[in-house]
Amino acid sequence: MKKLFFIAVMLVTGFANAQSRYDGAMEKGLAQLKEAKTPAEMLTVSAFFERVADAEKDKWLPFYYAARTNILGGWMDPKADKDKSAEKSKELIAKAEALEPNNAEIYCLKQQVAVQQLTVDAMSRWQTYGAVAAEAIAKAKAADPENPRPYLLEGQYQLNVPEAFGGGKAVAKKLLERSLTLFNNYKPASPFHPDWGKELAEKTLAACQ
Repeated sequence: MKKLFFIAVMLVTGFANAQSRYDGAMEKGLAQLKEAKTPAEMLTVSAFFERVADAEKDKWLPFYYAARTNILGGWMDPKADKDKSAEKSKELIAKAEALEPNNAEIYCLKQQVAVQQLTVDAMSRWQTYGAVAAEAIAKAKAADPENPRPYLLEGQYQLNVPEAFGGGKAVAKKLLERSLTLFNNYKPASPFHPDWGKELAEKTLAACQ
């Protein structure tokens, strides 16, 4: 009995230590993300989260943040190869999705990657990547109807679509207003789950006035 008790204690202690290491790594990564101001700094954060993900093979959030920061790094650098950046993001997203299928946050990343590739040559790519982006947003809304980020991303996208093609300020305004309504009641599932977007929604809505 004493041996079994000792083994149980060791297992619980090991789990607690592993959870503590994971929590510490996530806190460090999110702090770095908050401070990142340049493309190089953002990609450094992405590499950090990828290392965390490789160590925590059953956790999807490190892969999520590795992909998100890689996307942000690509946007921040006007000289970046957007297609190359997108391929890296897709690789990370696929790993996150393998652990957490049908997740609204992951679908939002897919939309962002599609839009990033669309901007490489909007005239020739809008039909292909525009459809991918729209499908990702539709799936995000279906997976989590109360999540504000799909409406934010769709509003941002529609703001840059000409009215003749079904976009424009009026369309974007309704989506962004919906996003802000949801943000007012939204609570992340944990301190490490995504909580970004409210300030961006407010800023983008102001551009629609």
